[in-house]
Formats: sequence, C-alpha cells, structure tokens
Amino acid sequence: MGEELEAREAVRDAYQAHYRRLVAALYALTGDHAEAQDLVQEAYARALARPRQFLDVADPEAWLRTVAMNLARTRWRRRRLFDTLVRSGRVARPVESVPGVDPNRVALVAALQQLSQATRETIVLHHLADMSVHEVADALGVPVGTVKARLSRGRAMLAALLSDADGEPEAPRRRVEAAPEVPQQEVRDAP
Repeated sequence: MGEELEAREAVRDAYQAHYRRLVAALYALTGDHAEAQDLVQEAYARALARPRQFLDVADPEAWLRTVAMNLARTRWRRRRLFDTLVRSGRVARPVESVPGVDPNRVALVAALQQLSQATRETIVLHHLADMSVHEVADALGVPVGTVKARLSRGRAMLAALLSDADGEPEAPRRRVEAAPEVPQQEVRDAP
C-alpha cells in the first residue's frame, strides 16, 4: 500500500508541475480550451488508473503529453466522421460557444487550425511545449529533418496567416525611390 501512495503522490506532483503547460500545448493543438483541459485531465486520469506504472516512466511530462495528444488524435478522427455525417445531413451541428480570451491567442489558435495536423503538432511541441527539435522528432516518431522542414513551413504559413489577420502585408516591402522626372523639353529635343 505504501508504493501505491507513493505512486499517487508522483501523479499529484506531475499535475502541479506540468498541468498548465500541457493545457497550453493542447489548446494550441485543438483550438478549444475546454477540450484541451479535458484531454490533459484524461491523461492524468489514465496515470491515476495505473499509478505504479506511472512511477516507472522516465519523463512524466512527455508521457502525459503523448497520452493527451493520442486522445486528441482519436477525437479528431471522431470529429471528422461527425463532420461527414453533418455534411450528409444525417446529423445537425450543435451551436458552438467561444469563451472570452485574449484576441492574440484567438488569432494564433485560429491560424494554427489552418495548418495540417502534422505541422500543427510539430509547431506546438517545439514552440509551445518548449521541446527541442530532437525531442519533437522522438515524440512524433519522425526524422529530425522532417521536424525542421515542418517547422520552417509552419512558421512561414503562420507568419502569412497572422499578418493577413492584422491587415498588414505578408512581408515587408522595400521602399522604391521614384525616378526623377525628365523635363518635357528634353524629351521633345531627343532624336
């Protein structure tokens, strides 16, 4: 029983240490704060269901993030099926509500939702979960070069999406100096 108590304490410590960062990462991934909280809480619930196994995990945050991301993928697949049913007219779509949050976060999450799932996961893990390129590659099971390519493409797409959202040009433009006007007389006298 002492080991069980120690394992539950390890889950509690992991909750206090990693919960907020995991929710932030999953929020950026899913675009829905409540869903992100649900996914992270479900990951912790799974850790509590087998607390002794959780003690053997080398990196609790990575384990919890992986479980939460797998849950997000499952929900995404189910949501895709649901959207197909909505498009076919078999099911009516419920009205969604958006809680009030910072407009910059809303713009970022909306832009992230326009990226492919693989690119979005890579961006979220690297920039929001603060993982190195090698850690992201390990977490996603892809080569380091793939992670670098996704990051590069993803940052470029986000820059374009976010600058369009602000009404700014996509890239800074050089100022072009106007050519000096040629006096009309010189033009008429030219052969």
